[in-house]
Amino acid sequence: MIAALTISLLLVLVGYLFGSTPTGYLAGKYLQGIDIREHGSGSTGATNVLRTMGKLPAIAVFAIDVSKGALAVLLVKAFYIYDTGDLLPVSWKFWLITIVALSAIIGHSKSIWLGFTGGKSVATSLGILIVMSPLLALGTFATFAISLAISRIVSLSSIMGAVAVTICAILLQLPIPYIIFASIAGVYIILRHRTNIQRLLAGEEPKIGQKLQENS
Repeated sequence: MIAALTISLLLVLVGYLFGSTPTGYLAGKYLQGIDIREHGSGSTGATNVLRTMGKLPAIAVFAIDVSKGALAVLLVKAFYIYDTGDLLPVSWKFWLITIVALSAIIGHSKSIWLGFTGGKSVATSLGILIVMSPLLALGTFATFAISLAISRIVSLSSIMGAVAVTICAILLQLPIPYIIFASIAGVYIILRHRTNIQRLLAGEEPKIGQKLQENS
């Protein structure tokens, strides 16, 4: 039992460190010599990178952020596949995946390398969903994409995806830990969009291609 707990804690820590990799910050530093947190919305996510640095850096940041979440969950699944000594109880699998996934999300938005600041965890969450349940990822992303096509507002579309993820998880009858993950992650992402919600209500949230006023 001690070995199982130790391994589980290590997996959670590694998941957090995966999430903490400050992709957007590093892109700003090495590509343009800026601190992305001092521009636009102050987020290190792909949307702020898009507004501040352009399409190619944003695509790269988005892809890596998705990969961070995917790798965190893949790590747990791989351990169960290659754990010939049965160090981790099978009954823990879905719960451990859920906890590691949540730690990766928190890592992205509260990076230890950036003084516990970061992005809004949308791309990292998508990577998690892709590995956790491709159908859940598809349903959530489809909601995001439809909303984006109609509104042209990334933050609103992210919030819509965050609402849809729990509904999709329930409709797909996924394991209880996955439904709990969807609920917690969805609420967390919405909370991370508090300032965006304020701008949406004020009619000041920029659409794709529009600039966000500095320090807004």
